[in-house]
Amino acid sequence: KVVVGDQDGVITCFGIKKGEPVPVFKTLPGQKIARLELGGALNTPQEKIFVATGSEVRGFTKRGKQFLSFETNLTENIKAMHISGADLFLCASYIYNHYCDCKDQHYYLSGDKINDVLCLPVDKVNCITPVLACQDRVLRVLQGSDLLYEAEVPGPPTVLALNNGNGGDSGEEVVYGTSDGKLGLIQITGSKPIPKWEIGNEKKRGGILCIDSFDILGDGVKELLVGRDDGVLEVYNFESADDPVLRYDHALSESIASIQGGCVGKEGYDEILVSTYSGWLTGLTTEPVHREDGSGGELKLSQEMQSKISSLRNELECLQMKVLQEREKYQQSSQSSTAVSSVPAFSVNDKFTLNKDDASYSLILEVQTAIDNVLVQSDVPIDLLDVDKNSAVVSFSSCDSEPNSNFLLATYRCQANTTRLELKVRSIEGQYGTLQAYVTPRIQPKTCQVHQYQIKPLSLHQRTHSIDHDRPMNTLTLKGQFSFAEIHSWVVFCLPEVPEKTPAGESITFCFQNTFLGTQLESTYRKGEGCFKSDNISTISILKDVLSKEATKRKINLNISYDINEESVKHTLKLIHPKLEYQQLLAKKVHLIDALRELQVHEGNVDFLLPKYRSILEEADQLLEEYKRQPAHLERLYGMITDLFIDKFKFKGTNVKTKVPLLLETLDGCDQDGLIAFFEAA
Repeated sequence: KVVVGDQDGVITCFGIKKGEPVPVFKTLPGQKIARLELGGALNTPQEKIFVATGSEVRGFTKRGKQFLSFETNLTENIKAMHISGADLFLCASYIYNHYCDCKDQHYYLSGDKINDVLCLPVDKVNCITPVLACQDRVLRVLQGSDLLYEAEVPGPPTVLALNNGNGGDSGEEVVYGTSDGKLGLIQITGSKPIPKWEIGNEKKRGGILCIDSFDILGDGVKELLVGRDDGVLEVYNFESADDPVLRYDHALSESIASIQGGCVGKEGYDEILVSTYSGWLTGLTTEPVHREDGSGGELKLSQEMQSKISSLRNELECLQMKVLQEREKYQQSSQSSTAVSSVPAFSVNDKFTLNKDDASYSLILEVQTAIDNVLVQSDVPIDLLDVDKNSAVVSFSSCDSEPNSNFLLATYRCQANTTRLELKVRSIEGQYGTLQAYVTPRIQPKTCQVHQYQIKPLSLHQRTHSIDHDRPMNTLTLKGQFSFAEIHSWVVFCLPEVPEKTPAGESITFCFQNTFLGTQLESTYRKGEGCFKSDNISTISILKDVLSKEATKRKINLNISYDINEESVKHTLKLIHPKLEYQQLLAKKVHLIDALRELQVHEGNVDFLLPKYRSILEEADQLLEEYKRQPAHLERLYGMITDLFIDKFKFKGTNVKTKVPLLLETLDGCDQDGLIAFFEAA
């Protein structure tokens, strides 16, 4: 049997007989179901159904009879839930609660948003050890109401699962998936975390939303089933005892909300069952679908399969007729004198995240019905980058940036049945504002939803666990009559990945890395004082401008002091220069391609060319692809070097804007030492 909880608050339980779903029970609609878990007494079949809706937990038997309604009185909606025997673990955005037999036991306030929770198996580790997956790239391990320790992971963890479904031999092994697509196994011992293995996201696939362990290959070892937000389903197999190996993958068109292995459709054949964002349930079976025909050995669909296809066709035709009738009915009622117009509600599942690999932002928009078009508007200069998976047709409109600061206006027209759209944008640090997406689905009457995304002043910075203190650092110090909450709100305004809630305690330190250049920033602040250290002088300059502007808005006097390290400019130039050289060379090669191709056509062969030109011709397609994928990359680097030049002298009180044209001339074909010499001579 399969049980599913949906966005309308309906719990549906069904089985499959002869390829057709047979309902067992269905509840009435209500608040959206955030989590659904199976539970029961320890070491017995887990057959009781528990769902979290709003701040309430309900329990149902496998026949659909409600036996529990527990109102937790949490101020926020439940986001994550785990059940182990009589113990119930619940998390809202920042709050963790542990209940035993519906009685409050423990409570913990997390420093950042909690994405998932689980508890190590009590029968193996003999104590209750809850593990929280938190947005600030750590797993927090609790003991009672206190933090036992933090385990650092390589990305923001979105989902946790016990290894093998039971925590492995020790019961301490936890598998985590991150929002940037990484997968790892960590052993949560009583005193410290031990990382076992980690799989990066080499194929640039989506973030991980769900994990399950099930022996789908029938080899006696449970495989790891993984569902991602770009619709990719993966099966990892443990061939050797060490790292898992990707054995199978399958691409669906929508994000995978949940994944489970089991036997549903036909006895003797296991399946992987997934549910997607818009409500589709899809099963992948181990049953052979094709049967060999004795005569010519041709592959033919089984009789059962053919009848299934024809019944699906009939069902589809009935649905299309029903839609047409309803549409006509709506048209007639909307034109009558007593008509009342109603706006159809639809939910948009959106995600705006910074990619570390190419320092760009991914904007993913997903709607439960097909998307007609998406209009993207920005009041700051940003570049739209190419996305391979994107089949929408994009058209740009010219916009006037002067009177109403409108820098980008682009429309994505989607093909039929597109429910998920992925865009990539790259921002410029120091330029901040709002990116807006107007989403119009294919529903009648036409409706549009606007979603806003903040592009922050230091938008290319990403949280990191620690920084290298041996680098030459510049320091910015602020002092003034401001509260801890006020300075925290300014830091939230400036930098991504900072929790909106003011941290507990007297002071806080956050570390960041610039994903484009690899420079770093450390911010430490408390009531009345803030200290920001970075090896990039431009980062300090942006912070100084934005923080003083924010303080002026609130009429707060700031005492700003800075300590500039001359060595840091050389250090930053050394980080930029290899990128600059590579991009200049790429641009030169791309400019030569057309001329070389013309030569090739005229001469018939290219043996007379120098090897370096022959290699350009051989790699022409890859070079053009790379150049197209990152437009304006070279201009970006020129902009960064120019900003660095201006900022270096700004702190000395000198205006060098007149020397910028000379700097740009120097940049063409200038080596690293020449560039450093120009900075020092100016």
